[in-house]
Amino acid sequence: MAPVPMSWCLFTLVCGSWWLQVHLAPAPENEVPLRPTTWVQEGKITPITLPKGRTRRLYFTLKKKASAMSVTVSPCGPTIEWSLSARTLKDKPFKMQWSTKKSSPEVWWQGPGTEEKMHSFTGHTDDAYRGPSHPHASIYIMRLRSKLQNTRATVYLHEGPEPSGTFPMLPADPRVHTLGVGMTSVTLSWVPSASITSHTHTQKSYDYCVFVNSQQNYPNLCAARESRRKEKDQGQGKKAKKGEETVWPMLNEWWWQQWDSEAHSPPSTSSDDLHCVCQGTENVCTISELLPDTQYYFDVFVIDRTNRTSVAYWGTFARTHEEAQAAITTLREGELRWVSFNDRGSKSEQFFTFRPRGLQQSGLLTLQSCGRDEKIKVTVSSKSQILTSQAVTGDLVHIWLNGSPSYLIHLEREGTTSSHMSTALPGGLMASVKMQVSSAYHRRGVPSLPTTLQIKSFNRLRGCNSVTLAWMGTEERSLYCVYRRKVGLLDKKAPTAPCLGPESRSDTERVLCKYFQELNPQRAVTTAVIGGLEPGVAYVFDVYLMRRWGIPIKYASKVVKTRKEC
Repeated sequence: MAPVPMSWCLFTLVCGSWWLQVHLAPAPENEVPLRPTTWVQEGKITPITLPKGRTRRLYFTLKKKASAMSVTVSPCGPTIEWSLSARTLKDKPFKMQWSTKKSSPEVWWQGPGTEEKMHSFTGHTDDAYRGPSHPHASIYIMRLRSKLQNTRATVYLHEGPEPSGTFPMLPADPRVHTLGVGMTSVTLSWVPSASITSHTHTQKSYDYCVFVNSQQNYPNLCAARESRRKEKDQGQGKKAKKGEETVWPMLNEWWWQQWDSEAHSPPSTSSDDLHCVCQGTENVCTISELLPDTQYYFDVFVIDRTNRTSVAYWGTFARTHEEAQAAITTLREGELRWVSFNDRGSKSEQFFTFRPRGLQQSGLLTLQSCGRDEKIKVTVSSKSQILTSQAVTGDLVHIWLNGSPSYLIHLEREGTTSSHMSTALPGGLMASVKMQVSSAYHRRGVPSLPTTLQIKSFNRLRGCNSVTLAWMGTEERSLYCVYRRKVGLLDKKAPTAPCLGPESRSDTERVLCKYFQELNPQRAVTTAVIGGLEPGVAYVFDVYLMRRWGIPIKYASKVVKTRKEC
């Protein structure tokens, strides 16, 4: 390498120190340093670069007849601060003596006048000022600043109260909805944009772009593209070496100050660098080839290729299902479990295992179907031998377990005549089968059931404020609870799920609970007088047989109307 001349070294030292003094010296807030001025043009998107911790200023003026305006700022990264002010000069600019060394906003700044703040915002989402223009403004000043890191943003100015028509329109419901989630796929839908549905002859200039990532939702296309660009830069590595030094230590800062060059390059609306999984004008998209048990974020953008603009729907997120496994669920002692078959296949199955307590190795399995149209079969086996197999209906199914240390319970849905795979229960619960299993220490078999589940009322004992009910019990000591409610619109609709028990009833509907036992099954009749009723009102009465083991038994509902006059 040729030796560096001494004159060049002296020039470097002198100029370098002068450069540092000029550029590192703090500038007052009300002074505009000498640099190219960035003007915001009406009807055009202005891209800007925001160096960390530095305030960017943009300027614009309005036409005399412009009574209203809108200024939209779209950050491309983290949180930024921006404000809009109107500066009013006492003297007109053309009366001043202009200097070729000063930019026009700097000369205006030095003149006498007042400044009024019209709008301010801090955040990382799109924000806009929409309102009347300042009646005495000579020039409008925008200040933008990023405290966290170097970032970018775009600014759009529109004169007039009416919409600009430059940006695509969002529907009244701008949310992205999730239609279905699978192990490796997610299906999305959204309400179509009016820009596409109302302008059929210009549909070719619009596109939907669905962007998926595993980090976050993005408020606009610029933020999504910036995040994608940073991922590529991190993957490829920095081109410049960390050990390299330059003769001009402020060259990097100087580069960030060359703002005029970027104003002439319009922002790109191409979505190729985003790897959009769905493009076109269809408002339904299925994203496949995803990883199981992973959370993904989905954003939908409407792109206007003619005006080079875009708007974003409200993004959503979903977690894909875990990999399919032949899982066997362990049932706990006395656990009441709601089993649901949610898949749309014509056949599905679930497996459970249970280990009875005690030396007798006996237990009681109780099942009840919640859907009237479903065909469900239960198979109980032990040591690879089938012990019993039978259908599960709306009536209680009791299966006695005895003689094995563990049992495998197989529930299988063989088909359905309805499009609903599971029955909707109160509280948003979906269930196909209600199941409970408990160890039986002192029992010899299936518990006895009442000879009939009908409730009888006595007309002679029916008054204006009370009625008398009777029902059959068993020879075992059990708890019986009576519930009541007025006959309403719910009773005229389709019948509720047969598996609903006392847990679905309100405590205000329960009128009494009593224990009853009769060793002679033919005489096991108990009665109850229900008081506190209103005259001439029809009531629905329900009785539940509560037992220590198994699911409660519900008697057939009984409608009784009190006397109107007594």
